[in-house]
Amino acid sequence: FNVGVFLVTAISSIGVLGIFMAGWASNNKYSVLSAMRAAVQMISYELSLSICLISVVILTGTMQISGIVEFQTGPWRCLLFQGHIPAIMAFLVFLVAGNAEANRGPFDLAEAESELTAGYHTEYSGMGFGFYYLAEYLNLFVISGLAATMFLGGWAPINIGVESFDNIMNLIPGIVWFLGK
Repeated sequence: FNVGVFLVTAISSIGVLGIFMAGWASNNKYSVLSAMRAAVQMISYELSLSICLISVVILTGTMQISGIVEFQTGPWRCLLFQGHIPAIMAFLVFLVAGNAEANRGPFDLAEAESELTAGYHTEYSGMGFGFYYLAEYLNLFVISGLAATMFLGGWAPINIGVESFDNIMNLIPGIVWFLGK
């Protein structure tokens, strides 16, 4: 019983709790309100991401992350080629929802520049404020890694069915493929 995708989804949803606790710990009613708004928005983005991951699980037939990558190993076996329209739509929705969850524009409504308060981190400055932005950028890298793993084949090399080309591509280490994708 492999639950790799379920574990990734469960761990990524902990960030919602962190944002709500940040607004509550600042002891400011406006920060609590904007933390609630940001938490609700992040829950809606998490639902979109989860539905896209469910479509990957349905198309590959496994919840194990290495099994999903193995499914995409081989000539023209990328999920975007194998799954056709549903996989492409899931990939595009995953990219948009991941961008939204990372609070990148135009989805940065949780801390609008036109408001007097900056959102749930109004009362934070210095390193506390820096850690929140560090967490947002780290979330962006995690979402990118998940997109590369689930939809683009992760660490598997790109093969096209030509033996000489495939042999050369197989010599490139998996970490290079993962970071390149």
